[in-house]
Amino acid sequence: MKLSHIIGIIVIAVAIGVIASTAGDASVYTTFTKAQQMAQNGDDKMIHVVGKVNKDAQGKIADMLYNPAIDPNHFEFTLIDNDNRAQKVVYNSPKPQDFERSEQIVVIGAMEGDHFQCNKILLKCPSKYQDGKLETTEHTAKTAKL
Repeated sequence: MKLSHIIGIIVIAVAIGVIASTAGDASVYTTFTKAQQMAQNGDDKMIHVVGKVNKDAQGKIADMLYNPAIDPNHFEFTLIDNDNRAQKVVYNSPKPQDFERSEQIVVIGAMEGDHFQCNKILLKCPSKYQDGKLETTEHTAKTAKL
């Protein structure tokens, strides 16, 4: 075999390894029910859950807990997924700006006991520049440094 063939095979093998390792870290879209089943089976993959916040008759968010005077890095709210299951979500960072305006929310994290521990929040808000368009913003929880 020529040296160029051997180098080509090595490059292909490395590329396959990189693709396989990144595919294993990819998270999946699911519901809270499936997320709870995954957690009970010991599967700790990061998952995406799409939903809407629970609002009262006046359009204000119900079941939201955020008091920056006590703990600015603790935010809780109730999210209703696409199967209409309401679930408490805990986000260990400040409440994202424009949270109240969001039409749809994607939380990324995993189930932990009685709540969904969220590491990242994607907000889909009505765009202030174009009618009928959604504007997406991403917020990531800060990790504690040991």
